[in-house]
Amino acid sequence: MRILVCISKTPDTTSKIVFKDGNTKFDETGVQWIINPYDEWYALVKAIELKEKDPAATIHLITVGSADCEPIIRKALALGGDEAIRINSDSTDSYFIASQIAAIAQAGNYDIIFTGKETIDYNGSSIGGMVAALVNKPYISLAASFALNENTATIIREIEGGEETCELSLPAVISCQKGMAEQRIPNMRGIMAARTKPLKVVEPVAAEALTSIVSFELPVAKAGVKLVAADNVAELVRLLHEEAKAI
Repeated sequence: MRILVCISKTPDTTSKIVFKDGNTKFDETGVQWIINPYDEWYALVKAIELKEKDPAATIHLITVGSADCEPIIRKALALGGDEAIRINSDSTDSYFIASQIAAIAQAGNYDIIFTGKETIDYNGSSIGGMVAALVNKPYISLAASFALNENTATIIREIEGGEETCELSLPAVISCQKGMAEQRIPNMRGIMAARTKPLKVVEPVAAEALTSIVSFELPVAKAGVKLVAADNVAELVRLLHEEAKAI
């Protein structure tokens, strides 16, 4: 079994968000970078669990990014990937990124392509579906459980008000969310082994970028909290009507 896991570099959630160049670029000064949690905790760890049940399985990691992504992909290798591929491009366009992943996926003949459900910086949740369309394979999003019986996968995904159970035959593309697996921490053996695992850098294939970032904006600062006595209903109604404009 061949598994491809998509890995993204994202800012740590404790990073201070600042923009520059007229709010058109994210200021990376002093930012701590991490593996996108949905990619690491759920997609990659599920792939590792599958390999633990089938030692003959191979896990390849793929990321689209410049050289500064390599510490992130090395950490993913330390967790349990066998080898990694970095597409040498720093594009933020979802279609362009999906096209790069799809080109590698088609050449690699993978049985499973795992992605996180979204990245925690852009929250686009679009890569998995685009990759599936480009490689013409079935796609299940928001997977919270994945069980494999020979060539048939049983997947539980969250839907509004409940859960949906799907079955499909491999190969397939799956986007993963909370519940798929439990977080793991690289051990010393994995960290040392990651230094010598293959990390192949390839140039991007020709693909059109369909979107571009015009500007960023920070959310409006939250106003202070006003406390209203429990028995002062009239004041509460006034505030909701005149200030909050909620009624």
